[in-house]
Amino acid sequence: MANNYIAAKVGTRPLYLIDEMKPSALKTALAECENIDFYRTDFSIGHRGAPMQYPEHTKESYIAAARMGAGILECDVTFTKDKELVCRHSQCDLHTTTNILAIPELAAKCSVPFTPAELNNGIPATAKCCTSDISLAEFLTLDGKMDAANTEATSVSEYLKGTPSWRTDLYATSGTLMTHKQSIALFKELGVKMTPELKSPEVSMPFKGMTQSQYAQKMLDEYTQMGVPAERVYPQSFNLEDVKYWINSNPEFGDKSIYLDGRDSDADFDPNTPSTWQPSMVELANDGVKIIAPPIWMLITTDKNANIIPSRYALEAKTAGLDIIAWSLERSGPLNNGGGYYYQSVTDVINNDGNMMEVLDVLAQQVGIIGIFSDWPATVSYYASCKKMPVSI
Repeated sequence: MANNYIAAKVGTRPLYLIDEMKPSALKTALAECENIDFYRTDFSIGHRGAPMQYPEHTKESYIAAARMGAGILECDVTFTKDKELVCRHSQCDLHTTTNILAIPELAAKCSVPFTPAELNNGIPATAKCCTSDISLAEFLTLDGKMDAANTEATSVSEYLKGTPSWRTDLYATSGTLMTHKQSIALFKELGVKMTPELKSPEVSMPFKGMTQSQYAQKMLDEYTQMGVPAERVYPQSFNLEDVKYWINSNPEFGDKSIYLDGRDSDADFDPNTPSTWQPSMVELANDGVKIIAPPIWMLITTDKNANIIPSRYALEAKTAGLDIIAWSLERSGPLNNGGGYYYQSVTDVINNDGNMMEVLDVLAQQVGIIGIFSDWPATVSYYASCKKMPVSI
């Protein structure tokens, strides 16, 4: 193993998933890796850290992901009222991911104040609190919590308690929120690469004079200011124009810029019908896009024998020369009911948690993805080490 080998602590969950698999050569091969030395790889990407059990985008969640062998960590980037960049999955998720509603002076600043449920009338509890509602100093006084809300709540304390049963609040007694720059400093300390996602603003742009391009540039500038080489940064956005801006205006970051493909929101989108994808894979490549990142389900389908195989989308992306990153493993909860959103293209063959490893193997070996976002990176780290994927450097 290389001198820069960093051990990964994978715990027992990967073995639980392997135990759940139906007998196969893959199951046998993965089980035989139980006692190998596990290590950090870039194939394992911490999706918001390790949010299956730790509050997302918190220091604690990031550290857990790095310990599990994630070679790349994600800060979703948005901005505060004073235009400072912070790590949050959405500009307006503070009511579900922090304790803001429990702090009266900050709750009063929310875009939509807490309104209790009217159970007799079937009206759910509501609130909307945005990073752009408060200053950076105020943001840093908040505590992170598991992303959830009880929409049947008649009080704030009830509203803040909604964590799904398959997640946990065991590690949510403290959650340290982070600015974008603080995340960069932490990631440097942990020795990992970085994948910031520029989140779509939920306020009108320009915001207090900040245009969309200035916002996109500010995110990259903070890496330069913090002395991070461009080759260690994978900027990402669902907005193709952001990606094109980075490619054309910041070529040093261009090769690793990621186009997050959310086109499945288009009514006629079909990952096995190329005419429903606009632009095409070739057009994306011609525009300078090097990496495309769709949800897992867009990359796989089944054949007539009920085997999971690459989708036409996956094949066309590879033919066009695009690298592929998938999202997000371990975000669906138990798979005994078909897997939900992330497995919708293969739901007929998804019936137990062991299917997770089978899908991961198809993505790695047949689709040829270069990495996968995961809510519990240890699972991917186990697989990557077992398959002797390159050590993260």
